[in-house]
Amino acid sequence: MELSPRVTAITPSSTLAITAKAKELKAEGHDVIGLGAGEPDFNTPDHIIKAASRSMEEGHTKYTPAGGMAELKEAVARKFKTDQGLSYGPGEIIVTNGAKHALSLLFQTILKEGEEVIIPAPYWVSYPEQVKIAGGEPVILNASESNDFKLTPEQLEAAVSKNTKAIVINSPGNPTGIMYSSEELRAIGEVCLKHNLLIVSDEIYEKLIYKNAEHTSIASLSEQLKAQTIIINGVSKSHSMTGWRIGYAAGNKKIIKAMTTLASHTTSNPAVMAQYGTIAAYNGSSEPVEKMRTAFEDRLERGFEAVSAIPGFSCVKPQGAFYLFPNVKKAVEQSPYQTTDEWVAALLEQEKVAVVPGSGFGAPDNIRLSYATDFDQFSEAVRRIRAFAENNNSSK
Repeated sequence: MELSPRVTAITPSSTLAITAKAKELKAEGHDVIGLGAGEPDFNTPDHIIKAASRSMEEGHTKYTPAGGMAELKEAVARKFKTDQGLSYGPGEIIVTNGAKHALSLLFQTILKEGEEVIIPAPYWVSYPEQVKIAGGEPVILNASESNDFKLTPEQLEAAVSKNTKAIVINSPGNPTGIMYSSEELRAIGEVCLKHNLLIVSDEIYEKLIYKNAEHTSIASLSEQLKAQTIIINGVSKSHSMTGWRIGYAAGNKKIIKAMTTLASHTTSNPAVMAQYGTIAAYNGSSEPVEKMRTAFEDRLERGFEAVSAIPGFSCVKPQGAFYLFPNVKKAVEQSPYQTTDEWVAALLEQEKVAVVPGSGFGAPDNIRLSYATDFDQFSEAVRRIRAFAENNNSSK
């Protein structure tokens, strides 16, 4: 049977693919170190687990509204008010099955066939694919490594066409860990307001920032920008709840209502026990979140220099998330391999270290390493990567 072009046009997730391959080799008995997964290695905090368990024991196991429970929307609204000074009513918030689901619903809601979404590269692997699934056209703008992978307002201005509907801003970013300052966001926002572009602000890593960096939501800069922005967030990264699948979107009431209608015909509601767990996450102590953030900051400080010192590597130091995204072009050029993808495949085969090639992020000269793993394991992985780079250096 012939498949829909909607499916055949999309590319499988490179991050999930490399993680699956690493797990397969581990199952065969190989000593594999996986640096591919985009999830914290901490367990979900106890008070969240207990709240979810208690909700089931109390009989909260039935359907909820498709857009999420009122109590959870209230908790999300309080979070926005406390963290960004933003006010959202319940009709301006939808709770979804993870932030990825919120993005998918949004693109399907706003895009007509052929409308364009500007996506700075490097980008999270699913942005372009979700735009294509929704019938849109992803327009990729390469953010220069010399500018810390940040898009400039001049680049944005030059890329806007009569078909441009939206732009995606991810700060802190995956895979780079870069953050836009309030001044940089304001400059980009001016271009968006000039051309009436919807701003899709993915802020899923906002709690994982380092060295006294400050996260700014572009929606907090002015009432005009707030009206033009849909914020995407969730608890997967901040509270180590990747498997719980709770995300949310906040913004224009008309868009949120349409997203909710779409969700009602596709997934119904997010899992009720996960919603109760998320209420506990936002109403409970922030100590577990800070403990995890501190651990990641320590790993970054210790791991960045070691990765940067690998022959043929150069690396922009991230301010957030839990990834390093080194440029390995020189190491690949000095090796027997033709592409970074081949180099990464050989690394897994020879040294049993799984990293994600940058081609899936729109940056074929880079690789992504997640330090959301035990630091001893991370250090051993870096040692193996260095050995691989040195052993495969044909210029020696």
